[in-house]
Amino acid sequence: MLGGEDSVATKDLAARLGIAPASVSEMLGRLNEAGLVKHVPYHGVSLAPAGLREAMRLVRRHRLIETFLVQHLGFPWDEVHAEAEVLEHAVSDRFIQALDDLLGNPSHDPHGDPIPSAAGSLPSTPAVLLTEARPGSRFRVSRLHTQDSADLSMLSALGLIPGRVLEIISVPPGHDSVVIELEGKECPVEGRLAALVHGEPV
Repeated sequence: MLGGEDSVATKDLAARLGIAPASVSEMLGRLNEAGLVKHVPYHGVSLAPAGLREAMRLVRRHRLIETFLVQHLGFPWDEVHAEAEVLEHAVSDRFIQALDDLLGNPSHDPHGDPIPSAAGSLPSTPAVLLTEARPGSRFRVSRLHTQDSADLSMLSALGLIPGRVLEIISVPPGHDSVVIELEGKECPVEGRLAALVHGEPV
């Protein structure tokens, strides 16, 4: 998320969104006028304080809705992202606060992503990558840094879900894979997938 001194080039933003750079520039111009971003042509764009507050508000909505869909409606955790993207724009702030109370004020969503507080602060989340874990150590999964349904399905099938503790058997040079032991079974994890898993040594 952009904020503070972070900035992104217009062409990179256009590529990420899959739309023409000219359309991105026009949109950024309107957001700049609204005081939500700081956009300097040829120097990139970053969120203004007002934009950061609005971004945190939307992230809070999205992650609370994802948590509700999984915990109370039985949605698979690898399918809730698209549903939450629709619902986050259709509910009121009062509804979101009631949802937060119903859920017991969770600090993280089903993927382990931190849920901003109503004031906009983020709880801390362990951020050691599985690819950086020390062989021979125990590792607790805290977060899966992806919303891709296929990746989440594969990680879930491997048992790599938030809260799970595993043993690190080996991390080959180049991080092409990580060999873990979980529930008495050794299994290799593709490097690309392992790089999506955040956690901490225990």
